[in-house]
Amino acid sequence: MRAMILDSAGGSLRAADVPVPEPGPGRVLIRVRACGVCRTDLHILDGELSDPKLPLIPGHQIAGVVEETGGEAERFATGDRVGVPWLGYTDGTCRYCRANRENLCDDARFTGYDVDGGYAECAVADERFCFPIPDG
Repeated sequence: MRAMILDSAGGSLRAADVPVPEPGPGRVLIRVRACGVCRTDLHILDGELSDPKLPLIPGHQIAGVVEETGGEAERFATGDRVGVPWLGYTDGTCRYCRANRENLCDDARFTGYDVDGGYAECAVADERFCFPIPDG
């Protein structure tokens, strides 16, 4: 698949052919239809946020269609339209998660920063943090 890759903080994006990612347990493979550019993406590209996963496929405002589900993924079916936000994973066990404040999770991971994002033809996302997009 085609993707835009960031190899170093403060560097430029480069187009590349990379393998289509496989959805693991609780994950969905999404065919990206659109991905917005957020100021956070620009902070990552400019090297203003420390320690992104590198190399990285940026982009966290993803809209697309589920192509495949990993084991234990039950919320969505192939063909469902979904959106993917900045918050991409939480541990579900820390004091913040237990208080329904997952955005403060001690082990949070973020789409397009800690995990690859949507500047690609496909992306994998944790189904817990995907949102259904109605047909209308």
